[in-house]
Amino acid sequence: MTRFYEDFHVGDVIDVGSVTVGEADIIAFARQYDPQPMHTDPRAAEFTIYGGLIASGWHTVALFMRLLVENLVAKTSSLGSPGVEELRWPLPVRPGDTLHGSMEILETRASNSRPSMGIVRWRGTVRNQDGKLVMTLIGTNFFGRRPS
Repeated sequence: MTRFYEDFHVGDVIDVGSVTVGEADIIAFARQYDPQPMHTDPRAAEFTIYGGLIASGWHTVALFMRLLVENLVAKTSSLGSPGVEELRWPLPVRPGDTLHGSMEILETRASNSRPSMGIVRWRGTVRNQDGKLVMTLIGTNFFGRRPS
């Protein structure tokens, strides 16, 4: 079943799934996209303020995006997004962490300029296996309206 704009309601919290992050994945992502020692070198990372290897925040965002697409967006009338705001990483993600993502609907409104489209503003959160918050962001998506 396809989810349309009309199926999103303020206050809804949508579970987008979980993923476990391995050391090799952290290093591989960082070597390609964020090659800082705390992300790429377990020994060097021991001497940072983090006391060990941590995932790049951008890796955390990418993992959340994958969960969001696989478990929600691919099953909707998605028309894209104008972007995100207020991206935060309050705690680091470490090798072996299991991340759980959710999306809370903050606001919905029909588009004034495109009547076939609705706009949904939401807060994404990612928590680790201990329930500790490791990422938040505010996003906006465009969804098609339900056909008559």
